[in-house]
Amino acid sequence: MKGKVAYFGVFTALALIFSYVETLIPVSFGIWGVKLGLANLIIVIALYKLRLSEVYLLSVTRVLLSGFIFGNYFSILYSMAGGLLSLTVMAVLKKDKDFSIIGVSIAGGVTHNIGQLVVAMLVAETFSVVYYVPILLLAGVLTGFLIGTTANQMIKRIRNIQF
Repeated sequence: MKGKVAYFGVFTALALIFSYVETLIPVSFGIWGVKLGLANLIIVIALYKLRLSEVYLLSVTRVLLSGFIFGNYFSILYSMAGGLLSLTVMAVLKKDKDFSIIGVSIAGGVTHNIGQLVVAMLVAETFSVVYYVPILLLAGVLTGFLIGTTANQMIKRIRNIQF
């Protein structure tokens, strides 16, 4: 049990560190809501190394802590919607052996952006933000590919570690 708590703490700390690092990266895509999603790297790795219930807990913990530390109520709301939707889709696709880690991550990146867009529509009470869809889908594919490729390499290197 102690080992599980320690690994959970490490995953949480890494996700928070990556969230913080992302706030330091002076990359402005010029488009609202487009980020690299570095903390999602930890979520993808955890999806392949921990039980699903633990990954959900990790995702919620990461969103709440990073929102309280680096964001605000709306950042928590958007991140929670995107994070839980993407994790659910990734968990379903992971069961299908036709999807690689990279494919699962791409689907997660795309659905994360869709979840955030749905919340934006509800908060703004308008569908006018739908014009972001093509940009957010492309961003989700690109960031999902980068996160998936990195997660795939990291999982290969930590394959022998028992969680």
